[in-house]
Amino acid sequence: MSKKRKWDDDYVRYWFTCTTEVDGTQCPQCVLCNSVFSNADLRPSKLSDHFNRQHGGIAGHDLNSHMPAPSDQSKTLKTLGVASHEDALLQASYQFAYLCAKEKNPHTIAEKLVKPCALEIAQIVLGPDAQKKLEQVPLSDDVIHSRIDEMSQDILQQVLEDIRASPLKVGIQLAETTDMDNCSQLMAFVRYIKDKEIVEEFLFCEPLQLTMKGIDVFSLFRDFFSKHKIALDVCGSLCTDGASSMLGENSEFVAYVKKEAPHIMITHCLLNPHALVIRTLPVKLRDALFTVVRVINFIKGRAPNHRLFQAFFEEIGIEYNVLLFHTEMRWLSRGQILTHIFEMYEEINQFLHHQSSNLIDGFENKEFKIHLAYLADLFKHLNELSASMQRIGMNTLSAREKLSAFVRKFPCWQKRIEKRNFTNFPFLEEVIVSDNEGICIAAEITLHLQQLSNFFHGYFSVGDLDEASKWVLDPFLFNLDFVDDGHLMKNDLAELRASGHILMEFETMKLEDFWCAQLTVFPNLAKIALEILMPFATTYLCELGFSSLLHFKAKSRSCFNMRDDIRVAISKKVPRFSEIIEQKLQLQQKSL
Repeated sequence: MSKKRKWDDDYVRYWFTCTTEVDGTQCPQCVLCNSVFSNADLRPSKLSDHFNRQHGGIAGHDLNSHMPAPSDQSKTLKTLGVASHEDALLQASYQFAYLCAKEKNPHTIAEKLVKPCALEIAQIVLGPDAQKKLEQVPLSDDVIHSRIDEMSQDILQQVLEDIRASPLKVGIQLAETTDMDNCSQLMAFVRYIKDKEIVEEFLFCEPLQLTMKGIDVFSLFRDFFSKHKIALDVCGSLCTDGASSMLGENSEFVAYVKKEAPHIMITHCLLNPHALVIRTLPVKLRDALFTVVRVINFIKGRAPNHRLFQAFFEEIGIEYNVLLFHTEMRWLSRGQILTHIFEMYEEINQFLHHQSSNLIDGFENKEFKIHLAYLADLFKHLNELSASMQRIGMNTLSAREKLSAFVRKFPCWQKRIEKRNFTNFPFLEEVIVSDNEGICIAAEITLHLQQLSNFFHGYFSVGDLDEASKWVLDPFLFNLDFVDDGHLMKNDLAELRASGHILMEFETMKLEDFWCAQLTVFPNLAKIALEILMPFATTYLCELGFSSLLHFKAKSRSCFNMRDDIRVAISKKVPRFSEIIEQKLQLQQKSL
């Protein structure tokens, strides 16, 4: 292999500058004609010969007056297929930082694990030259942190630009949780229209620094928009979830929002009907639920008991089934937990006896088993309801339809139970058949279902959808008689229904996309429909975001500020790498 020549600053007198290829090779480039020569030509005789033959007529002119602008030079290099070595290193660094955030990995994984592994692989498979190239990629902890911050800001700017350009007011979902550092975190997602479709995007995740009052939540919420010079008028609806004192529909926070922006429609998350059950449970059912919590904590909360429990299952020849665990158990998991406890009732009972636990008296009680069976069935139904609403794009009309359909089942269940028909409660039926205890529990269950039905109607205003709004779900089957004759919307609906082409669109497109497509054809009608569909029905996206937050807030990184990492990790937006790198290079040139 021939020896590579090195650039000498004295070569500038021949009207040449130095450009570096991807592999680090230095090549001369004429500043007058932008011609790039090989490394072998990097010697005075070759450079002087080119200058005298091609540009001898301008000898003595000022070199700077003929130097191409940096941007022009960069474009020329790309046209010639010569990539800047610095560009390549930056691209590799940003791409790795992006993947690091997407996979929710700590920043130190690059220099501690990934880069050493890559260097070893490069040396073994590709040779020492490739290893030297990889060695130059900046992947330190601070570099990765800086890259993620820059990408986060770029993603945020993209979202803010979309919000400003949205033809309709945006919808926001806002929820609060407490992380493992006992720090209250406020998370928000936004829904807006872009390119004739409704888009859902991560907006922010910010800690509540001092207290967790409604005014603190409102100040953080308002200051975010103020900081980015966006008026609260852009927000049309706000779906909240969290502590009732902070984000409840009658909370101090809602009062501040209404005072500042009275036009904003406030809704509360429809995702967690489980939480209503605890308010309606009779004393005996509530005691049964708390007994389950204590049993799980006894088994899983102490490492020796957990190991003994696993060993006990292996000893009696039954496949070990890991119990879900949380001190109070998140509502969305309770149906699964209760099912697991019921299915393993006999084995858990034996284990408690084996450990001489004082929980055995309450656990092996026949009445407890009946109550456990009913709760397992009920929470399973509630889990299925919640699961049906756990999807991206869920709107308030569809969510209320599902809630209404669920509550309509209660009278049917009550009548069946009064006749000792427990078909809708299979776990309970299993216990009743084996123990013949149906009479004593039937009255208790029918009363609870009635109380639960009343509570659903009062809390969620569950009932038939307003007939005047049903046209949004299906404008072709909707009865036009429900629209006031004086409303101009009736003319648009009649014209829309007459179009076979639009009917085909309705049958093949998602509901939200269909109405977005009508913004150019029936703008007034589409605007009304989208204002109904835009509000979030649940805080499902925030629930997903909190899962990512917990991952970032692992014990090894409990003090880790994950504001930017979580945005890069869960946003659908992709950073504009070329623009970020170009700005980075420009800043570097200015600092020289």
